[in-house]
Amino acid sequence: MRAQVLRGPWRGDPLFLLHGGFATIETWAAQTAALAERYRVYLPERRGHGRTPDVPGPTGYEIMAADTIAFMDALGITLAHLVGWSDGANVGLEEVALARPDLVRKLMFIGAVVDLDGYTGRMQAMLPKLTLDMLRPMLREAYEALSPDGPEHFPVVFEKTAAVWQSEPRHELTDLARVTAPTLTMLADDDVVTVEHAAEVHRALPEAQLAVVPGTGHELILERPELVNRLLLDFLADDVENHPD
Repeated sequence: MRAQVLRGPWRGDPLFLLHGGFATIETWAAQTAALAERYRVYLPERRGHGRTPDVPGPTGYEIMAADTIAFMDALGITLAHLVGWSDGANVGLEEVALARPDLVRKLMFIGAVVDLDGYTGRMQAMLPKLTLDMLRPMLREAYEALSPDGPEHFPVVFEKTAAVWQSEPRHELTDLARVTAPTLTMLADDDVVTVEHAAEVHRALPEAQLAVVPGTGHELILERPELVNRLLLDFLADDVENHPD
């Protein structure tokens, strides 16, 4: 991870914003502005995304989580809040549930599944047929504008990411009992995730809250940023009181 932006009070609790697939840290602009008033906000970009070069070989959520852990370790950060959207949520969950729960104070899991069966029928039908032409043009344009690998490398990153989406994640709901951090599960009411799956995830987590954002789709952090930010800040409120900057 070569591209990071640090915002917010130095004495505030560290908070990581983990972006979605094919996205860049710019998608978090509204959340960065709101959260940086209280937290020390880090915005890493994963391998093959934004300003960070790709790495040879396949990828996956476990690999992405290992990169994030290595980044935190390199900065000497021993405890932080994680806010993940879409692929970023899966990275956060891998880090909490399977690798380093000691690193996570609170987890915010937005617009993601813990098993492929949690996707809507429309999403399940689309994933095996996913092609470059089906992506929103803004995603490819952002890659071409920022990637150090050059525009011609985008099909390689697409194939790797599509392979991950078609095979991961594959967690059992019982795996979530291992999550020690308080968790906010958030989704849109017209998301690629079913509300039923989100409710099952909520019930399976030891300490969790569930939020369904009305009138939004998968890009809820862009569509209703004020409401999303309010939900995030309310969930984090106890830590604001206990760890003043």
